Amino acid sequence: AMDETETLQKLYELLEAKGFETRMEGLALLLDLCKNSPKLVTTNIVQIFDYFVLRISDTHKKVKQMALDVLAEIIVILEDAMNPVIIRLVEGITRNLNSKDPGVHATAVNALEESIAHLDKVSLMKEFSHQWSQLSGQALLDVTEHITELVEEVHARSPEVVQRYALPVLWSLLENKALPVRSANVRMVVTRLASALYEVMGTKLK
Repeated sequence: AMDETETLQKLYELLEAKGFETRMEGLALLLDLCKNSPKLVTTNIVQIFDYFVLRISDTHKKVKQMALDVLAEIIVILEDAMNPVIIRLVEGITRNLNSKDPGVHATAVNALEESIAHLDKVSLMKEFSHQWSQLSGQALLDVTEHITELVEEVHARSPEVVQRYALPVLWSLLENKALPVRSANVRMVVTRLASALYEVMGTKLK
């Protein structure tokens, strides 16, 4: 128990360090712990995320990009054990989807895709929908695309979740919420969401 406490303390100190390279050491240590001591991480996941989430929005591009890469790997390793931090996880990822740095944007999209592949899809749809109203630009389109991906599977489990969380996204898009997005893809993204909803709801969509 003493060793575990010391390990966690070391992790927190590294993640909070002033030097960006030291913070990156903290990220490497976290990934190592997830691989070799997953129980230690899952038992303390909420507290660990208090420190880790700050690195997802780090001011240093290299740290931020590494944090998103590490997050994608952690999601694959821990899967459902991430449920207690799913809200902060989605917030951290979506905050980086509008990054002008192509590397940061790509790692954020990758983390988003790993979350869909490995985390609870009903919970994700709820969180994507909550975050959606606060998004703009490319992030708005990225999250809409991923809500569309979730529609079929979530509807099979909980039709009411799709109606409560995915439908309002479609209505907002049809009311031109996405017009400020400078992208030719807006119409395509809206069409895909509408088609996915029609596929599972049929004429009930009307």
